[in-house]
Amino acid sequence: MEQDYNKDCCMTADTNWFRYRAAAIIIEDGCILLASNETADYFYSVGGGVHMGETAEEAVIREVYEETGITYEVERLAFIHENFFKGNGSIEGLDCHEVAFYFLMKPRGTQELKSDSYCADGKEFMNWIPISELEKYKAYPKFFREKLNDISHQIEHIVTVED
Repeated sequence: MEQDYNKDCCMTADTNWFRYRAAAIIIEDGCILLASNETADYFYSVGGGVHMGETAEEAVIREVYEETGITYEVERLAFIHENFFKGNGSIEGLDCHEVAFYFLMKPRGTQELKSDSYCADGKEFMNWIPISELEKYKAYPKFFREKLNDISHQIEHIVTVED
């Protein structure tokens, strides 16, 4: 099913783009679940735009289901990430500012998924990547490389500015 991007808490003004996003940290057997798509040359966290009138927790449950075909439960909020970057793909050339809430999801004990999702850039694919090998991949957010090995019990606020 294709996502209705008109409901997302997202806006474009001139050459600026802003989005409020909810994302999942899904770990099974030492691997993190990351998405990719037909046009991107990188991996990214499972999640998407929070809809108007929706909480971030409701959004992450919905997004995970849309992308994986599985209903995961939220364990807790782990990170708040303010990300400043240059857009590519469907937001090519825009100066981007994204605020994302990263939720640690409860493991299910299996990597089996029922995914068949699409994003603005085409068909999405779900990928289980060993956390111990994450530095070998072009994957976002980059802070996953260091933070996933020992996730704090406190919510961490991370600000990333990419050139």
